[in-house]
Amino acid sequence: MSRSLPGAVVSAAALLILVPVPAQAEPTEQAAPAAVICNQHCEPRDPALAPQPRQSVTANLAGRRYTLYFDDSTAMGWAAVSAGAAGDEVWLDRSFDGGSTWASGSRLGATKTPAGATGWRTLMYNVDDWANRGVGALRACGKPAGQTGVTCTAWARTTWNAWDRRTAAATALMQFYDNGTGLFRTTGWWNAANALNGIIDGIRVSGMTSYRYAIANTYDRNRSAHDGEFRNEYLDDTGWWGLAWVAAYDLTGDSRYLTTARIDAEHMAAYWDGVCGGGVWWRTDRPVKNAITNSLYIQLNAALHNRIPGDTVFRQRASAGWAWFSASGMINSSNLVNDGLTSTCVNDGKPVWSYNQGVLVAGLTELNRATGDPALLTRARQLANASTTDGTLNPGGILRDPCEPASCAADGPSFKGAYTRGLGKLNNALPDRPYTTYLRRQADSAYAHNRTALDTYGLRWAGPFDVADAARQHSVVDLLNATP
Repeated sequence: MSRSLPGAVVSAAALLILVPVPAQAEPTEQAAPAAVICNQHCEPRDPALAPQPRQSVTANLAGRRYTLYFDDSTAMGWAAVSAGAAGDEVWLDRSFDGGSTWASGSRLGATKTPAGATGWRTLMYNVDDWANRGVGALRACGKPAGQTGVTCTAWARTTWNAWDRRTAAATALMQFYDNGTGLFRTTGWWNAANALNGIIDGIRVSGMTSYRYAIANTYDRNRSAHDGEFRNEYLDDTGWWGLAWVAAYDLTGDSRYLTTARIDAEHMAAYWDGVCGGGVWWRTDRPVKNAITNSLYIQLNAALHNRIPGDTVFRQRASAGWAWFSASGMINSSNLVNDGLTSTCVNDGKPVWSYNQGVLVAGLTELNRATGDPALLTRARQLANASTTDGTLNPGGILRDPCEPASCAADGPSFKGAYTRGLGKLNNALPDRPYTTYLRRQADSAYAHNRTALDTYGLRWAGPFDVADAARQHSVVDLLNATP
């Protein structure tokens, strides 16, 4: 699906002024790509056939301007050089992993400005490789005649599968997806569960089904990993995957996903015992009982009850999980959730992380659906009110975890996504939608201050952008999915 962005289109006449092309001239030294890609059209293709050329990104070197153009109607792009001289080189690079790598030496459409001209352009090439599930990006590159320096624009892509903030961010996330492993490059095992959940939720919210293939591909390639059925020694990891498969079941109706989610819940339940009065251990070697594992336990069990006719076991486990959690002391006097319990079964006083707040309110929302108890939504609202207004967690009104502005290592970049996904679930369950303004404020800030030309996002939603990876990206996908 393709839509042109308002205000982003330049006319064909303007293009010819920017890049004058002598009548009847043919591109010189046109290099063939390593492999021809055929989507709506096979490449290469004449840019003159683009009905509404859109200027995307530019780069300057030695007085020349190198520009990347797109034809959003066909999801193709081309590079142009202007304000130059004969012999100036211009070409395209194409990447299928968000610009981390590209086919060095391919120099798609490589050509030189002919004698008598001050500008030139390549032919058009496809951004994506639909047949091979390649989610692509292009950049325009060039070298002025007689010089050794080379410049390239930022990576960018068309509005195909990226017609608004939400779909553009989801497509950027899929540039990290590895079709061979069924996981997401640049991030870990449990983060990948959240990334997949973000893609699934995005399909449901936006209606963009292009990446639905990732669900079965991830499942089939990883079902036997670790302890099988997405279980491992970390019980919270198991909970994240269980919830991803619940989301997959909701979208597809495929019962195998629900079966795996049930197995995951049983795995977690095997590590509930009477230490500290109840609760699930964080790991199978039982070092500590913490908030995130038990919040996931509540949510997963309640979700299973809500999808399995006649169930009582999963509902009872979810209710017992909340009864224990609420009495455990992990919720402090400010209605914020600390990280876990000490060896003496008291609140450990560790930092207040965003995901501990969001997953618990999601669990209470799901448990309310399971039991019909309105007190659960009342309590969830109290917790959400605390986390959305806390000044330490929201300096300047923008969500920030305690590890920021540093890198937050491998786990931290996923936390805010889980938080906003949970807050969105509660917001949708409450008739007055009390957190819509908060969610929109986060989304607007991230879009304005923390985004690249490729619609990748960094860690800090207040900005500035640092680096892109799948954990950072899925967090913004979760935010945008949750934002009305």
